[in-house]
Amino acid sequence: MELSVIFKSVIDSDNAPVVICDLKHIIIYMNPAAAKRYEKRGGYDLVGRSLLNCHSEESVDKIKKVLDWFIASTDNNKVYEFYSEKENKDVYMVALRDDNGKLLGYYEKHEFRDRETSAPYEKIF
Repeated sequence: MELSVIFKSVIDSDNAPVVICDLKHIIIYMNPAAAKRYEKRGGYDLVGRSLLNCHSEESVDKIKKVLDWFIASTDNNKVYEFYSEKENKDVYMVALRDDNGKLLGYYEKHEFRDRETSAPYEKIF
């Protein structure tokens, strides 16, 4: 099986939204959770459009500065954006690099703090 198919499957099965952008801030991929989250803004129709059009002027400035920081060093790969009290999650901007460290793009990572409420293996056993 092709590795890219496996990675796509991992991203698509994630409950957290994943929006991947290229170096020009064009949305190149959204997983189903992201399409659902941003459905009122266009969902999957946002693919191929600029992420910057979806943000305030202040946020656009921050996104551009983070991208410049990613470009400055291969050691610069993840930056904390904010904590959402409403959703109990931390949000990060993460660099995407090839095997040689070349920057390919970035994505936003949501890390939820809520503890799982299901019993282990609940749906199987």
